[in-house]
Formats: sequence, structure tokens, C-alpha cells
Amino acid sequence: MRLIGEISYVRNEEDKENEGVPPMSLPPPPQQTLVVGFALTSKKVKSFFQPKLEALARKKGIVFVAIDQSRLLLDQGPFDIILHKLTGKEWQQVLEDYMENHPEVTVLDPPAAIQRLYNRQSMLQDVADLNLSNCYGRVGTPRQLVITKDSSSIQDAVSKAGLALPLVAKPLVVDGSAKSHELSLAYDEFSLSKLDPPFVLQEFINHGGVLFKVYIVGEAIKVVRRFSLPDVSKRELLSSTGVFQFPRVSCAAASADDADLDPNIAELPPRPLLEKLARELRRRLGLRLFNIDIIREHGTRDGFYVIDINYFPGYSKMPGYDHIFIDFLASMGRSKYKKRLSSSN
Repeated sequence: MRLIGEISYVRNEEDKENEGVPPMSLPPPPQQTLVVGFALTSKKVKSFFQPKLEALARKKGIVFVAIDQSRLLLDQGPFDIILHKLTGKEWQQVLEDYMENHPEVTVLDPPAAIQRLYNRQSMLQDVADLNLSNCYGRVGTPRQLVITKDSSSIQDAVSKAGLALPLVAKPLVVDGSAKSHELSLAYDEFSLSKLDPPFVLQEFINHGGVLFKVYIVGEAIKVVRRFSLPDVSKRELLSSTGVFQFPRVSCAAASADDADLDPNIAELPPRPLLEKLARELRRRLGLRLFNIDIIREHGTRDGFYVIDINYFPGYSKMPGYDHIFIDFLASMGRSKYKKRLSSSN
């Protein structure tokens, strides 16, 4: 936090004598500037830095500074916060070295914590371990199986694991590319050999063709509806074979917020349940910027499953993202300023 024109106030004897006198107007508190360095892909920069967000940032004294990846990060700044979403071991090491040399800078989020979400084998483990269940509902994960090689043995592996058809196949590694978000739906075990490992197989759970994207920005939560894969009936399962590929589902273009849906399908998950889930995942994952894809099992009111977690998702698709994100950064700035004042006293 950078301060422009620091002013101190000392209460002297004259002040005590004039306690009953209406106070004179004092000058405003010192202006605070929060410097946020960012390292994002060009696509992310274009979608995230919308005019309204930039205008709100200026009003709050927040300055965004692009990190030059051709220069040493240690030679840049000073920063109060670093916002990033780049992949690769080299960048991870650069950030870890910077964090070691500048513990006073908040990195959103720590690279080691993010890595868990780039692999679908570890992505949902914390949700499974949490086994959340309360009066508002229960949250679990679909049963899944990781296939790393030898597609010819997939059928045996699925049988041993006891997975029920149909199965959703997803790439094992999430690298931000469109391909890493593609899905395949397999109606029979024999067709699984057509898929190229590595990938994750998840049991498909009928959910009315709608999923809930839960955006998390610090302690703020925003939920939107998205169209998803349609339900598979028993009759369809018995009469269908093969593997069907789907492009990325649940994108902003697939919004279901204004659709005429069955109220039992459209009803959002209970707020207290989502708050509990978000709070636990923030703590367990060590992240503050992520979203959760949740489905409600069709025919139930309180049976939910987390099927994906994404770090630093497309926040520009979230209604009111500009106000929410700037308020989050400003709140972090105030916290850093208070800590700095308390440590100096």
C-alpha cells in the first residue's frame, strides 16, 4: 500500500480544553494507492479488464500494472498484490522465488495451491474428504477412475472399479486450452478404448441438464445457471452405443438464468450450504479465486455433486463481477494497511 502525503494528528492540552467546542473540519485521510501487478494471458487481459472495472479501480485508488515476463520479476514493482494465471514450472518457480523475497506481497493465489486444480485426479479430493452434509443438503463427488495409459485395458479397469454407465470422460490435465474442457460421453465399456489417455472417467449423474456455477472471490459468492449435458434415460442407455464428444459446455453462451425451467431443476442450491462449502474449500485449497461446478441429482432436492473446480475462471461472465472484484481488492488493501499501521506502532 503506497501512501501519498502522510499526516499525523496529536491530541494536545488545547484540544482537551476545547472538548465542548464543535470540531473544525479535518483534512481527508491520506490517499492510498494499491498497486496490483498482473501476469495473465492476452485473452484473459482482454476479457477481464473491462472499462467499468478499470473505472471502479481508479475510484478506489487501485492501479493495475502489467508484469513484463521478459524481465526478472524481482526487478519489477513494488507491488502490493500480484494477480496471475500463467501455467508452467518456470513461472511457478519465478513466483515462489518472489514470494520468498517479498513476503509482504499478496500473491493471488500461491502457485503450489493452484497446481492441485490443474489435475483432475486431485481436483475434487478435498470435496470428497469434506463429505459435507447438513440440514440444507449433502455435497459429494461422482465416483471416478483415472486412466493414464493402455486404453485396451480400460474395460477391465471400469469393471473392477464398479463404475456405472454412462461415463463422462475428461482430459486429466487442465491447462487452460479449449481441449482440456472437452467432454465425451460413453454409453458402453467397449467404446472407451477409442479414447486417448490420460483422462478421467466420472459416473454421469442425471441433473436435469442444468449445472450451477458458483463463483468465489474471497468471501463473496455468486451463483449462475448454465445448460449442461441432457439426462440419459434407461431406455436410451440400453439402445445407444459409442462415445459422443461435446465441445465445452456450461459456457456463458449456455446461460440458463432466463430459461423457462422446471422449478425443481432451476432452484439454486441453498445459500447456507454454498457458504459452508466455499468456506471449507477456501481453507483446504488455500485459494481465494476459483469457481465450482455443481449439479443437483435429478429427482432429489438436496443431493449435490461437485464435478469441476477452476482457478481464476472467466469472471467477466459473472454478473456484477467488476464491483465484486474491485471491492475484494480494496478490502485486501485495507487489511494490509491496518497490519502495516499496527506493526509500526
